[in-house]
Amino acid sequence: MIAYFENLPRRLSAAAGEDDSNTSDETNNDDLKSFGRDFGGMVTSVPAAVIQPSTTDEVASAIRFARAKGFALAARGNGHSIHGQAGAAGGLVLDMRRLAGPIGLTGGPGGPCAVVPAGALWAEVLEWAVTKHRMAPPSWTDYLGLTVGGTLSNGGVSGQTFRHGPQVVNVSQLEVITGDGERRLCSPEAGEADLFFAVLGGLGQFGVITRAWIPLLPAPDAVKWIRVVYSDFARYASDAESLVNRYGPDSFDYLEGFAFVNGDDPVNGYGLVPLDSGRQTFDPDRLPQGSGPLLYCLELALHCRHADDKRAAEMLKPLGYVKGLEFCAKVSYVDFLSRVNHSEAEARENGTWDAPHPWLNIFVSACDIVDFDREVFRKILRRGVGGPMLVYPMLRRKWDQRMSVSVPDGEIFYLVALLRFARSPPAGPSAEEMMAENQAVVDRCRSAGYNYKLYLPHYRDQSQWAVHFGENGWSRFLDRKVRYDPAAILSPGQLIFSPEAPPHSR
Repeated sequence: MIAYFENLPRRLSAAAGEDDSNTSDETNNDDLKSFGRDFGGMVTSVPAAVIQPSTTDEVASAIRFARAKGFALAARGNGHSIHGQAGAAGGLVLDMRRLAGPIGLTGGPGGPCAVVPAGALWAEVLEWAVTKHRMAPPSWTDYLGLTVGGTLSNGGVSGQTFRHGPQVVNVSQLEVITGDGERRLCSPEAGEADLFFAVLGGLGQFGVITRAWIPLLPAPDAVKWIRVVYSDFARYASDAESLVNRYGPDSFDYLEGFAFVNGDDPVNGYGLVPLDSGRQTFDPDRLPQGSGPLLYCLELALHCRHADDKRAAEMLKPLGYVKGLEFCAKVSYVDFLSRVNHSEAEARENGTWDAPHPWLNIFVSACDIVDFDREVFRKILRRGVGGPMLVYPMLRRKWDQRMSVSVPDGEIFYLVALLRFARSPPAGPSAEEMMAENQAVVDRCRSAGYNYKLYLPHYRDQSQWAVHFGENGWSRFLDRKVRYDPAAILSPGQLIFSPEAPPHSR
């Protein structure tokens, strides 16, 4: 039942039991179910109706209607959440992909900006910016099939985060519809600064982002893409942290990394590392004797306008990776940023794209990351997770603490992302087994006293959310909820608030 806006009141009145007229001819349960599932594939939250707004005014009208009728409402971008966060069981879902009109170019406080509708995909932003203007946003996500509004509501991290900060700090202005259905323009300088910072990383709790002004920089022509392999995690972490603290001409433009199994497992092992599997091979004979169950790949990129092999080689010299296990390629900037497309195509072809994805993302303080490797990577996860195990550092000073995102204390912390792709048993463990292993990882972090925070968090009761944000952060979160969505209708799938239990400020 895709509910176009002009028919919405009657449809939702029927859903609420206020209208006993026959609406079966307009009902399509398959449509509703498709919007009740997300990329995680583990939670179903079938809405009463789906709205496809094409204008900001329609978003505002839908929110006002939902509030008047007592319906919860969720803005759904491309449905890439894992635990049903973009759902609204029995409520309203806004299909924000319909709010993906043309992208505009304007001036901003520090230079040119893209004016982007929230339903646009980052892939569409990349195509528009580079093809038409030879410019690009400075900060990205690894997967560009996400909406602008979706990542700005969470954080948005990738290999540029150590240099430019996450996507939430690379915004100059927002258009937001708050929980009272009011349209507001907000920015740090021009007004509504608290709302601006609240919605960035705010998990959809304070308003629906409808447009964003994204600063642009000149786009490079090409990228020198490099992967090097480590057998010792402590040296891997030391080199990675040294690189993220570098500035100037000897600094890389991108830094990520991942752990992989020390073996020829086709899903978790050596084959993950080469950049060109047709011409590059992983030679395990290069590894030191006594290497452990896991190895580590540091992934780097250097923007370049011309061939710059000598510069890249000089920058690699101080690093303590396993010599002979270097993999390099030179690709266009667009191809580099679109690098996940190949993996997506393979996953769609073999069916794992539509399988459950019990993903887990954690920020872990640098002071605990070596112990995390010893206790989690090399014990709990030593056989791999059926997908990438990302682990790379970023700088806390690149995040703005006025925003709603919660990160660990300390200047350097790591993203650990367990990007699982479930394969049907016996080819792989079940989704339930993977979820149990995720819980074992979180339990180990807690029992060991690690300084950590879940990224893209998922909790089932408010006391856990309060711990996640910390005493001061939770008080601020509550106050903002009261201010901008006092009826608690927005983003019910996050399981923080509900219309039945609206928040009260402290």
